[in-house]
Amino acid sequence: MTAESLTTPGQGAEYADTASEAYRAALRVIESVEPRIAEATRKELDDQRHSLKLIASENYASPAALLTMGTWFSDKYAEGTIGHRFYAACQNVDTVEALAAEHARELFGAPYAYAQPHSGIDANLVAYWAILATRVETPGLAEFGAKHINDLSEADWEALRAKLGNQRLMGMSLDTGGHLTHGFRPNISGKMFHQRQYGTNPQTGFIDYDAVAAAVREFKPLILVAGYSAYPRRVNFAKMREIADEVGATFMVDMAHFAGLVAGKVFTGDEDPVPHAHVVTTTTHKSLRGPRGGLVLATEEYAPAVDKGCPMVLGGPLSHVMAAKAVALAEARRPEFRTYAQAVADNAQSLADGFVKRDAALVTGGTDNHLVLLDVTSFGLTGRQAESALLDSGIVTNRNAIPADPNGAWYTSGIRFGTPALTTRGFGADDFDRVAELVVEVLKNTQPAAGPNGPSKAKYTLADGTADRVRSAAAELLEANPLYPGLTL
Repeated sequence: MTAESLTTPGQGAEYADTASEAYRAALRVIESVEPRIAEATRKELDDQRHSLKLIASENYASPAALLTMGTWFSDKYAEGTIGHRFYAACQNVDTVEALAAEHARELFGAPYAYAQPHSGIDANLVAYWAILATRVETPGLAEFGAKHINDLSEADWEALRAKLGNQRLMGMSLDTGGHLTHGFRPNISGKMFHQRQYGTNPQTGFIDYDAVAAAVREFKPLILVAGYSAYPRRVNFAKMREIADEVGATFMVDMAHFAGLVAGKVFTGDEDPVPHAHVVTTTTHKSLRGPRGGLVLATEEYAPAVDKGCPMVLGGPLSHVMAAKAVALAEARRPEFRTYAQAVADNAQSLADGFVKRDAALVTGGTDNHLVLLDVTSFGLTGRQAESALLDSGIVTNRNAIPADPNGAWYTSGIRFGTPALTTRGFGADDFDRVAELVVEVLKNTQPAAGPNGPSKAKYTLADGTADRVRSAAAELLEANPLYPGLTL
C-alpha cells in the first residue's frame, strides 16, 4: 500500500502530472487578481506537507475532488430538489445532485440520500426538522384538518408551533465524546429541544447500554441520537435502536467522524448504523476523504421531509460542492477505499498500543475505531498546554475534554488523535508507533508555567532542543510518505 495509491486512487504519474499542470494554471489565474491568495494557497500546501496532521476530523481530499469544486457550478442558484427547482436552467445541477445521491445510496446501502447540506451541523438541522415535520407537524395538520401549514388559522398555527418547540432530544454528553450539535445549550440544537444527555461508565469509559436504556425510559425523548466526535470505541447501533423503539423514539445517528469506516466495511452488522437508524447524517470530509460538506441518509418514512431541507433549513445548494461529493463518493466505492479504511482502524490500534507501552493514559484504555483520546493529566499538563507544545514540535492535534474533565471544555485535560489523514499519506503501523514515541517525548519535556495567580492552564515551557529534535524526526516520516506525491506547483 503506497501513498500514491491512497491520495490518487487508482492513478499514477500521469495523473500527478496532469493535476500539477491544472493547479499551476489555476494559481497563475488567481495570482493575476490577488497574488497574496495564491501565495497563501501555496503556503498552505507546504505547511500541510511538513506537519504531522493528527486531527481526527481532518483528511486530504484527492486532486480530482478538490478541482471539482473550482468550477462554474458555483455560479448557479438551484433551490429546490431534483426536477423541482425554483430557478430555471438547472438541468446540469440535477445531474450532479442525482449522481451524488446515487453514489451515497449505493455506498452505504441506504434507501434515500440527500446531498445538499453544506456542513455537518446543516445535515443535523435538516434531520431534526425532518423528524419534527414527520412526527409532529404532519399529525398536527391532520388534527386540525389542514393540508398545509398556510391553511392553519393563527391560533392553530401557534398551537402547532408550541408543539414543535416542546419536544425532547437525548444525545451523548460532550465530555464523554458527544458533539455540540447533539443537544447542547450553546448550540442551536440545545435551544430547539428540551434536552438531556447519556454518558459512559465512569470506571471503564465505555457506553453502558443498560444505563442508557434506563435514562431513555425516564426521559422519553422524541429523538435519540447516537454518534460521537471523541469516543474511541465502536457502538452497537442495533442495541441503541432497541432502546429507541422501546419508547417510540426516532433513532438518529451522526456518523460524521466514522463514515469512512462504514463506507469501507470496517463497521458492519450491529456496528453499521445505516440498517438500524431512521435517519443518518454525516460530513463528507473527515474519514470519507471528500470535500467539506454534509449528507443525510433516511428511510422512506422520513425521505419526503428530508427532501425539503431546502428551503426548510438550507439556502441555495452549493452545486460545485455537490459535484465534488459525487467524485469523492465514487472514489469511496472503489476497492482501494476498503483497504484504506481498514488501514485507518489498524493504524489507530498501533498508535494506541504505542502510547500504552510508553505508559501514557488513554480514555477507555485504547481504541477500536479511528481515534485515540490521551489523558494528559498524567504529564501534569492541561490539554491546551499539550496541544501548544506539540504544535511547536510540528505535530498538529486538538485538545479535547475527557469524561468528568476537571479543566472544562476550553483548557481540557485531553488530546484527541486521529489516523485518517496520515493513513492517506501512506503511514503504517511502525510509523504510528514512532508518532506515539514523538508525542510522549514532547509531553515528557513540557512543564506548566506560572501564571499571575498560580499555575497557568495555558502557559508552558518546552525543554531546550525538544522541538527541533522532534521536528527533525517527524520530517523523516513525512518525507517517506509524501503528501500528493508528484504534485508540483
